[in-house]
Amino acid sequence: MARPYHPGPKQFVFAADDGNYQRVSVGDPQEAYVAFSAFFRDRDSDTYTISDEPSGQSLVLMPGQGVISRIKDAGRTRSEYLQVDRGNRYLPSAMLFFENGYAGLDRFGQWFSDRADLYASPETRGAARAAAITTEVAAIQEVGRIWADSGCVDPSDQYYVFFDSHGVDDDRAERAELLELIGFLGLERVDAPAGAAGGEVWVRTDPRLDVECARWS
Repeated sequence: MARPYHPGPKQFVFAADDGNYQRVSVGDPQEAYVAFSAFFRDRDSDTYTISDEPSGQSLVLMPGQGVISRIKDAGRTRSEYLQVDRGNRYLPSAMLFFENGYAGLDRFGQWFSDRADLYASPETRGAARAAAITTEVAAIQEVGRIWADSGCVDPSDQYYVFFDSHGVDDDRAERAELLELIGFLGLERVDAPAGAAGGEVWVRTDPRLDVECARWS
């Protein structure tokens, strides 16, 4: 479990690949977010780095490449990469980093330790991510994360709807991962009703999902 953010002052360094940087001292995550939002929006760079130097943790946003990287150095540097399919994902990732650092991004998406994995097909990435999840607890948590990002409960309260109103070309990697996890967990997938968007996945309610999804509601 990620440790809660400890109130400031806390120092961060913002840097962009155009040579600009800014050192800030803030009292809380929201103040850091406001400062970084202004830094991010005031320039058009391919790469932005947020560094928490005392902890040895960094977040690197690469809008030009559609990638986010998170880095921590706890005796041995560890880097993970996430492919971004929507431009509005960059600033929320920064807020999670300000709140809880590297660990705050655990459930933000499909992280890979090898950047090359990002360039496989979405279906291959989704299957690889699912294969790395080997326990029921972790699988339920991941299904809950996917649902919270774009899901709802249908009006009858009988089904969880994933990728609500999304087309088949949206969220392909996460859909592939979800389908693998549905099989792993033995959840019951049902046909979407007439008129549903082509990318929706409908799953019958299950006590395990009820508990996990309630945490995200």
